[in-house]
Amino acid sequence: MAMRAQMVTLVPIRNMSRGIRFYTKVLGAKVNSRGTGPMKNFWASLQLGGTEFWLVAPSKREKRTLAYTTLVVKNIRSAVKRLARARVKFTRPERMGPETRVEGPIAFESFGAAAFFKDTEGNLWMLWQSASGM
Repeated sequence: MAMRAQMVTLVPIRNMSRGIRFYTKVLGAKVNSRGTGPMKNFWASLQLGGTEFWLVAPSKREKRTLAYTTLVVKNIRSAVKRLARARVKFTRPERMGPETRVEGPIAFESFGAAAFFKDTEGNLWMLWQSASGM
């Protein structure tokens, strides 16, 4: 039996104002709500496309990344160009096999294309375009 629940991703950050600025100005998210009073710099709810996610500033930060968030895009080349204009730094693409084609920060595979970047707080994000859209 499947659990009926809404899934929300928690994105750990160190600086709430800087995190909100990155996600709204660079990625185009909208702020749904933000903590008030003593909670102002502890959490915020944002919306990106049809997905809600929460920025949280934990008192103790994990030393490792357990997962990363993926933005599914229709055109990875234009998404990379737009983010690069906003000064987002992409990581070097990894080849999964001999058929991998690398174009700048994008790795193209038979099943899709990916490009990775970090937000202002060090969280790893992936842009993804499926092969059906290429």
